[in-house]
Amino acid sequence: MLRTVLHDPRSGQTAFGGRKLLQRWHDDPELLLWLDSDGEDPGAERKLLKEEFHLNELALDDCQRDRHPPKLEWFDDYFFLLLKGFTADTRSIDYSIVHISFFVGRRFLVTRHALTSPSIDRVLGQMEDGKVSFGKGTVHVCYRVVRTIIDRYTPIILNLEERLDDLEEEMYDEPSDRLLAELVAYSSRLKKLRRIFGYQATVIANLRNSESELFTEANEHEFNDLHEQMDRLSSLTALLQELAVDLIEGYISMSSHRLNKIMKVLTITAVIFLPLTLLAGIYGMNFVNMPELQSKEGYYIVISAMGVIAIGLLGLFRYLKWL
Repeated sequence: MLRTVLHDPRSGQTAFGGRKLLQRWHDDPELLLWLDSDGEDPGAERKLLKEEFHLNELALDDCQRDRHPPKLEWFDDYFFLLLKGFTADTRSIDYSIVHISFFVGRRFLVTRHALTSPSIDRVLGQMEDGKVSFGKGTVHVCYRVVRTIIDRYTPIILNLEERLDDLEEEMYDEPSDRLLAELVAYSSRLKKLRRIFGYQATVIANLRNSESELFTEANEHEFNDLHEQMDRLSSLTALLQELAVDLIEGYISMSSHRLNKIMKVLTITAVIFLPLTLLAGIYGMNFVNMPELQSKEGYYIVISAMGVIAIGLLGLFRYLKWL
């Protein structure tokens, strides 16, 4: 699906439509254009972007790849920005990624994504409602989309911070294999997010520090804000990933401690019953010439000896602080 926004800075009017608006944009050098390509056929999409905007072939290769790290690349009169956002169905740390590519020039903004991007849908809706002004330029619209992408990260990361606090309490109260599996999953996903956020913080920092005629002083402040938000999220994600790892190690240590306590009880029990079993074995052999078998008090003597041995060993273990 192709969605097009055409803005006339002279009159302040904005038109929304499809591919037909491209011709009007070509005919009038004062008009600003935003073309959003959502899940288009790669071949037709590539042909359109190449013919209408004369975009670099290698940049088109990158934007159409299924997997590619965030990047920033400058060309003569535009820049190419690739970021990763959450898909529309992402509500928790169990996320999936949509790759969003930006081609930003003085007169045009092209966004491309193979999956639906709720961030772009929201900014387009805000533009239709008049809450986002295309009159501030293509770089400003790019900023609004990127800011919306980052804003979708924030609640998911903050909710996970609360969940990790809850898991820490559960770990002491009711440890279980389910809890450990959840922590391992969080650690794995946070590690991947940490990598993504680190890349994107670097990319936005490079964009913020770029010296280009496309950027105004207002744009510099906007992208400085983006970098601060992205860097804060990157640091928080790193902290949470380390916390998840610490909880996993703590859970394993506690499990080992509980196992050691169980083994200690079993070992002490075995040590106590070992001499008692020896006595029972000796006097259970029933040899004819065993004098003790003929004793009337033999049974009571052996039982008493067993009791003394058991109580003595318990007292010894208590003295040694093994119990």
